[in-house]
Amino acid sequence: MGKKYCGWQIQPDQPSVQESLTKSLETALQEKIELVGSGRTDTGVHAKNYIAHFSCETPIGDNKQFIFKLNTLLPKDIALHDMWKVHEDAHARFDAISRSYTYWVTQEKNPFLLDQAYYVKRKLNVQLMNQAASELKNYRNFKAFSKVKTQVYTYNCEVSEAKWKVLENGILEFNITANRFLRNMVRAIVGTLIEVGLEKINIKDFKKIVESENRSKAGKSVPAEALCLYQVTYPKELMKHE
Repeated sequence: MGKKYCGWQIQPDQPSVQESLTKSLETALQEKIELVGSGRTDTGVHAKNYIAHFSCETPIGDNKQFIFKLNTLLPKDIALHDMWKVHEDAHARFDAISRSYTYWVTQEKNPFLLDQAYYVKRKLNVQLMNQAASELKNYRNFKAFSKVKTQVYTYNCEVSEAKWKVLENGILEFNITANRFLRNMVRAIVGTLIEVGLEKINIKDFKKIVESENRSKAGKSVPAEALCLYQVTYPKELMKHE
């Protein structure tokens, strides 16, 4: 759960997942560790299947026992699920071929969903939201949905999935997969799609926003607590356990 953290990456005087996991690994292994993650996440964003890599001199021994030991050292809102050996050149960030996020929206006020779903009072047109979301796969430049003050070598991303669905409990779930994401990109896309769902803008307007490459044209950035990184995908040969 990302509620208490400033995201994955270590930040001065702020709690981060990377810092917590690094400290626990160093305690367990009794050596300095450089931990590299699969990418940055915004403050408050959750991650269900985050991947990171490290090298160590100390023998790990039995994986299950080590995972159990590490989980006793980690805070209650961070858990290690699995670990495996990879070749020396493997890189958690640069070898990833896609990343997938989920964003949840609720149309009913529910105190139990405060840290898991974004409450939108007015009725949303999910059909229109899906029509607009499908247009994302036709574009490469997503500067319109990027945080303004950020240094990136390119605003190009390849979106392979972008779809809304209504779950059994009535929650709206947005799933998006791309080879890479810009800072704040998913939250800005969702905020703009919600404007489509509220029928404030139409599909033509949505396409113009993407093509404008102007962040001020897009919708607001929705809250972080409803966003979750749920999958990072790698080449099959990299994920094989030794």
